[in-house]
Amino acid sequence: MKVNQNGIRSLQLNLSGFSFWLSLLALTWLLGSIGLGWLVKSFMILIGFILIAPLLAFLGFRWWLKRNLVVDHCPVCGYESAAINGTQLRCPSCSEPLQVQKGHFHRLTPPGTVDVTAIEVPVKQIED
Repeated sequence: MKVNQNGIRSLQLNLSGFSFWLSLLALTWLLGSIGLGWLVKSFMILIGFILIAPLLAFLGFRWWLKRNLVVDHCPVCGYESAAINGTQLRCPSCSEPLQVQKGHFHRLTPPGTVDVTAIEVPVKQIED
């Protein structure tokens, strides 16, 4: 039979992780007892804001993106792509410069440009 030689020393608790929290609690209690509770409350509000601000920013960005992201087809080649409303881009397929307005893609053309749709004409050979 083996006897534990360390005895009571093996039952010591490791409180190193709790020392920070105990110190913080003691500091909070001390500041509250000498009339600086407003400082503690201000600090807690600041910590709460720091924790909640990223969540609010993420939700706000998602709301903005849902309202401004446009998915449409290129008017030249029909390739579907996405862009932010009110911006300019080039079609990833045909490199046509496009403007995003009112939820649709429009070609960027200089004033006076006339768009023409070509049609195929069958060839007839005339024999002499």
